[in-house]
Amino acid sequence: MKELFKKIITDFIEFGLPELIPRELELPLESKKIISVIGARRTGKTSLLLNHIKRLRAKYPSNRIVYINFEDDRLFPLELKDLDNIIEAYFELFPSDKGEKIFLFFDEVQNVKNWEIFIRRIYDTLNCAIFITGSSSKLLSKEISTSLRGRSISYEVFPFSFKEFLSYKEIDVNFYSSRSRSKILHAFNQYLIDGSLPEIIELEASERGKSLKEYCDLVIYKDLVERYQIGNLHLMKYLVKFLFTNNATLSSFNKLYNDFKSLGLNVSRNSIYEYISYLEDSYSIYFTSIYSENIKIQNRNPKKVYLLDVGLKNVFTLKSDKGRNLENIVYLQLRRRNDQIYYLLKEKELDFYLPKEKEFRMINVCFDASDTLTKKREIESLSSFMDQYKENKALLLTYDKEEVISLGAKKIYLLPVWKWLLGFED
Repeated sequence: MKELFKKIITDFIEFGLPELIPRELELPLESKKIISVIGARRTGKTSLLLNHIKRLRAKYPSNRIVYINFEDDRLFPLELKDLDNIIEAYFELFPSDKGEKIFLFFDEVQNVKNWEIFIRRIYDTLNCAIFITGSSSKLLSKEISTSLRGRSISYEVFPFSFKEFLSYKEIDVNFYSSRSRSKILHAFNQYLIDGSLPEIIELEASERGKSLKEYCDLVIYKDLVERYQIGNLHLMKYLVKFLFTNNATLSSFNKLYNDFKSLGLNVSRNSIYEYISYLEDSYSIYFTSIYSENIKIQNRNPKKVYLLDVGLKNVFTLKSDKGRNLENIVYLQLRRRNDQIYYLLKEKELDFYLPKEKEFRMINVCFDASDTLTKKREIESLSSFMDQYKENKALLLTYDKEEVISLGAKKIYLLPVWKWLLGFED
């Protein structure tokens, strides 16, 4: 095993790094903490590491940077006791580097059981910076919160933001140029329907559907079945289809259970909860809760479900609900910068309530605000919540409508989502 690690370490040092699209998320070049990069598979975690390695190579010798991908089939099966071979292999290759700072990158480290014991030991005993990635929130959070408590800081990776999407397509952002604006709007429509998984956006339109289906088959079904030994694949597929075609809606798990019972299916309530938690664990779906300081009230009310990527919905339906997709995109952008996201519900609904946000704490999303009745309903809903929570401004994100509405001391700002995604409200 040690000889294999020597080969892997040497090959990577000699490996010319590919050209990669820079991400908005940039890891700290120097940190005393273990850096953990988390997120769904194929969202660009490895690319983020490689971009970071490229920055490090400009400052440090290449031989001080070690990269190990624990999904390399040559390493299967790998156990905790084998991990010491990495360090031994490195210092046998470069004995003069003992005492020098080295940079260790461990990709999909959760594939090795009890990996955190090794990471903690080398963090405490070596002069090193450690970067790890993982695609399981439960596995990583459990180990980080116990063995690595106080030693680690986490960064979450998502599919491309709209800024990154435009950068990939080499579209300049110029609000005053008609040509630029036209290209941006055309790109936004693709972003709204097909999503922004890095491996999808480079494909022709005719190939995207097939590739999204392969993503679901391999990354969601196969990966989850193997990771959790799922016995009822039929139930998992049903839940995936239900949740993926009902994004940006309120979902009651009890109602799901009752629906199964009414169909005569023998499914336990616990199985439904478990399988949904597996999807959440893999970062395939996210949930928001109703805002309340009472946890029991949060748990008693339905959750609102959002997808990792709106394009995944296309695998299960030909119907493209642009309104829901628009809200889903807004959620993902909010999630990139804020993990405390709630909804409000009384007689009316507020899509997003952000109690810790300094700028806009209340956000609603409406695809077509050009319709008079729809616009009136949205304004009244926002105004009601603003009164209740004593807010003097709110944001109504739309497909293309832009204006400011004054209601006494209150202001409601209507703004196209694509402009908001590009930071126009700043």
